[in-house]
Amino acid sequence: MELFSSLTMLSLEQATVLPYLSYRLAQDGVKVIRLEHPIYGDPNRMVGDRVLDEERMNSYFLCINAGKKAITLDLSKQEGQEIFKELLVRLKVDIFATNQLPKNYKKLSIDYDSIKAIRPDIIWVGITGFGPESNEAAYDPILQARSGLMELTGEKEGFPQVLGIPLPDMGTSEHAYGQIMKALYKRAVTGQGSAIFLSMFQSSTSWLTVPITLTASFNKEITRRGNTHEFFSPVSVYEAKDGYVYIAVGNDRQWKSIVSLPEFKELDKPEYEKNSGRIKHVEQLNHRINSITKNYTVDYLIQIFNSITVPISKINKIRDVLNDEYVKNTLLFSKDPKTNMEITLAPPPIMTDFLTMNQKSLSFPPRFGEHNEEIYSGILGITQEKLAELKEKKII
Repeated sequence: MELFSSLTMLSLEQATVLPYLSYRLAQDGVKVIRLEHPIYGDPNRMVGDRVLDEERMNSYFLCINAGKKAITLDLSKQEGQEIFKELLVRLKVDIFATNQLPKNYKKLSIDYDSIKAIRPDIIWVGITGFGPESNEAAYDPILQARSGLMELTGEKEGFPQVLGIPLPDMGTSEHAYGQIMKALYKRAVTGQGSAIFLSMFQSSTSWLTVPITLTASFNKEITRRGNTHEFFSPVSVYEAKDGYVYIAVGNDRQWKSIVSLPEFKELDKPEYEKNSGRIKHVEQLNHRINSITKNYTVDYLIQIFNSITVPISKINKIRDVLNDEYVKNTLLFSKDPKTNMEITLAPPPIMTDFLTMNQKSLSFPPRFGEHNEEIYSGILGITQEKLAELKEKKII
């Protein structure tokens, strides 16, 4: 834990992909300082409900920005760039990250070479839509469309659909997290920094393991199949008396266990004995399973399938997920010292030492420029008069 708590990340961030990365690092105890333009700021601050009755603290922004500090600085101005250089030195920045377009790197003096000249062992991270050679704009759903993720999502005969979570955003964040850990190890062993360039598009296509291999190597046509599976059956959503369940059968032994249940005995047919037969008759089989499951409650179906160790789940609403025994004890929290509002945050992928030590609590998402005085005066030693001048000139 001490290893991470000694690290400082300066993140010129907006939207989702980079804020989620810095949020993940904040959960390790990294000191994260988010850097925003003094006029425009992060547009996500204005998205969602105005839950605090304040500007730039809307509900959408609160979800992935706890545990950070926030300052403002105009890097397009020479004086702003001079302050930025001083921040790199005085804050002893270990990680600098940006999701600016590559064409802005040199213009803002945030390119790897410029920062490396000031902090030779810096870990520099640049996240873009299509890599450092491209200035093409990209939002998550555009990347879902172009990467084929949408083609694989939705009903078989229906429109392509976006995923329920922004995988190009958050998936790239996770890939960046792993690259940063590798870079930290490299620096610990060699003393050398790293430049990490991540393409959200490449990150998105990297998830297409089966579709790409089967299409390119074996000329298979891979497309959306609704709730069923390309290679296993039965795998789908089925009706119950009081909701829906998802049943996933992964082998013939599990199928044999299902038809050993009295409720499903009528499906013990030779044509369904092997997975290949069940795939061949998938629509007919799913219809017959559904005609059985709709006669029983969700709880009863879960009980009998658990008794034979066949995977099954209720189709939970998010409120149900909050009450799941494996979720409710891992939720994170953040309390606003100004208004006493407490927000609940999603559980981390793994409970870190830092989160455990802090009783699963993170500092409240920072207000716009909230830590300007603390950092500019307290660390850089800028006087109140000079701060007022910088604010007047819209540099901070």
